Amino acid sequence: MNVYFRDKTEISFMQIIEVNNKATSNEFLKVNVILNQSNPFYIQPLDKDINEIFDAAKNKSHKYGETKRWILKDKSGNLIGRIAAFVHNKYINKGTEYATGGCGFFECINNQAAANILFDIAKNWLQSNGMQAMDGPINFGDRDKWWGLLVEGFEDEPVYGMPFNPPYYEVLFENYGFKNYYNQYWYKMIVDEVLPPRFQERFAKFSAKPGYEARHLKLNELEKYAQDFATVYNAAWAQHGEAKEITQEQVLKLFKTMKPIMDERVVWFAYYKDEPIAMFINIPDVNQYFKHFGGKLHLINKLRLLWMKKTGQCKKLTGLAFGVVPKYQALGIDSFLIQACGNLIQFKGWYHNYEMGWSGDWNPRMINIYKSLGGVQNRRMVTYRYIFDTEIEFERHPVMEYK
Repeated sequence: MNVYFRDKTEISFMQIIEVNNKATSNEFLKVNVILNQSNPFYIQPLDKDINEIFDAAKNKSHKYGETKRWILKDKSGNLIGRIAAFVHNKYINKGTEYATGGCGFFECINNQAAANILFDIAKNWLQSNGMQAMDGPINFGDRDKWWGLLVEGFEDEPVYGMPFNPPYYEVLFENYGFKNYYNQYWYKMIVDEVLPPRFQERFAKFSAKPGYEARHLKLNELEKYAQDFATVYNAAWAQHGEAKEITQEQVLKLFKTMKPIMDERVVWFAYYKDEPIAMFINIPDVNQYFKHFGGKLHLINKLRLLWMKKTGQCKKLTGLAFGVVPKYQALGIDSFLIQACGNLIQFKGWYHNYEMGWSGDWNPRMINIYKSLGGVQNRRMVTYRYIFDTEIEFERHPVMEYK
């Protein structure tokens, strides 16, 4: 599709092209590199991670929807932008009563007209599929990766799976008409920073109580811990109404995929009479490995990864999941579990920095846990919403109701 627009100085020509073959798929990947490589904090995502999102054989979300992708070129054939659009039948936000699709993997030069072309084609495709709004930038899949627009915190390297973009993207989104649906707050801390006294007090309290126990994962017992993860996750997040239930089989598949980079010393579960009641799941930030790979994970880089892991070259941890079964919330189990992990890993030199996974502003309890750890906010991302029908009133994401 050829698109003409008038800016302040001249008539310009742009060409928007649907991604539908290997050549355009490769160009889709290149746009991200071209527009971010001058930033010293940028880490190129693995090509396979992005490609698999759009591969029906690799991404289960294709069972529930579909995607389209486009790239944008200038009159000289230079890549200047990209976008993807998603329809996902299981994409649910509490309080939303109209059909909402998504856009993501947005990249664009600092030109509002170019950005508008990308947003328009995503909007038009979503409307043709019955959508009344689009959230973005989001992932075609789970929210733990490629979710949100970075608006604060450009001075840190992104953790694995975290979007990274130039600061001007915020203006491109908001000038088009996107509104802040919710903020995503990230917190970080030094691993060896002594936890507040209440953590040690709760650890002593529950350690002395019969039936309570904290254990870290064993890599040779992944099936057991996959079931424990599913039990806690489904109980802890079912109350929110947005998280999909997860099965042991799904978790086990995830654990097996992650096994080469997992550190069992930082994956913890709490139990009462051998029943899982809480989890505190962390992994080494594999971006500290991948930043040396140029987006490729071929055999040589896989061997390099194993060597770097064996020699302890990753000094940064990142949070993956945290949850407490509702019956045990507000009792201090979270502090008990976190302190148990701290007792093992602090002051060993294994890790220096800890970056917690993001929490939406709709989940104040999780944010308070981050703060109580001594976490300092180091990033803010935004999930935006654009409603096509101006008669529909925009409302921000409702605050989570705790049971």
